[in-house]
Amino acid sequence: MAQLHDLRLRLLVQQESEQISNSQPSDLDLSVVQARCLCWLSLLAEAHEDQSNDAESRGDTEQAMGWFADSMRLRDVIQVVTSIEIPLPESTDIENNDFEGDLFNGEPPKTA
Repeated sequence: MAQLHDLRLRLLVQQESEQISNSQPSDLDLSVVQARCLCWLSLLAEAHEDQSNDAESRGDTEQAMGWFADSMRLRDVIQVVTSIEIPLPESTDIENNDFEGDLFNGEPPKTA
């Protein structure tokens, strides 16, 4: 069963990466990639929590703890992906306008 789950996960990741590359053939938007990763990670964490609850209801404590630990690892990964700072691309329109001073005066990149 775990092997089937791994294969399904690999297929989903492969399909998602193909969709990203097809939708952004020349210019890959990292914020889009980050948002999609967060969506998939959230779905996987919820599925692992559901598996944990099912195993617990069957009385399989060891399996329930394994699924729960995996869901917690996924939540940790979600926190890491959320904290990745993706710099916003500078617009050429802003550079062409006559603004007094620098618009981005040493500000750090925005987080998603």
